[in-house]
Amino acid sequence: MILAENMSILRQLPDACIDLVYIDPPFGTGQVRRLQAIRTGVGTKTRSGFGGRTYTFDVISAHEYRDDMDLDEYLEFLGERLVEIHRVLRPTGSLYLHLDFHTVHYARLMLDEIFGADHFLNEIIWAYDYGGRPQDRWPRKHDNMLWYAKSDRWVFNVDGIDRIPYMAPGLVGPEKAARGKLPTDVWWMTIVPTNSRERTGYPTQKPVGLVERIIRASSNPGDLVADFFCGSGTVGVAAKRLNRRFLLVDNNSEAIRITNERLENEPC
Repeated sequence: MILAENMSILRQLPDACIDLVYIDPPFGTGQVRRLQAIRTGVGTKTRSGFGGRTYTFDVISAHEYRDDMDLDEYLEFLGERLVEIHRVLRPTGSLYLHLDFHTVHYARLMLDEIFGADHFLNEIIWAYDYGGRPQDRWPRKHDNMLWYAKSDRWVFNVDGIDRIPYMAPGLVGPEKAARGKLPTDVWWMTIVPTNSRERTGYPTQKPVGLVERIIRASSNPGDLVADFFCGSGTVGVAAKRLNRRFLLVDNNSEAIRITNERLENEPC
């Protein structure tokens, strides 16, 4: 776990040293993302709630995450890191790049050039259902993950992947129904709920189950898994649970603090 600018670390790494990279970089939204945790019934601040009732609250923690580069600067920022990630992956290694509608189409073209279009394996849709619903368009309720392999050989542990229930279990027999079926490239999975013990308050936190599925499928026990935008440390938590080594990098000291706290609370 390293507090540093990730390019400085990437440039120090030798060629072909990492088995799997998952990154959840800034999404190119052009905004600063903020998240506050509050305690109601105390403090001097007020806000309106259900039925127009007013209540007092106090802010107990506040985190922010900068994502305010303009598009050209952002694409240059992302592209030079993708080139280095390609270099440090082992021949059987994989990259999962987690983005959303803002820039995923640009990233796909960059990755086709860096990895080769024939090494594109899947675009995984992470679908969820939370938050507001605009009245002038279909609500945007999914992220995109682009999976690329370094070469023509890659790890995919089909028997290690968590299964999901059949929609009509009576049609497949009791044995298959009990085992469940493999997920497709559309993953319905909740965000981290506000009342979950997993929740850290970090604005871009992703659920451990999402990352565990990737690590189970695309690495083996003892492999080195890296996240160069580690944020709240979800990759480290998932890797530790699944007996993988991990390399976590972030230039935000609060992210490193949260990550360290989570890892210390994970049993060995």
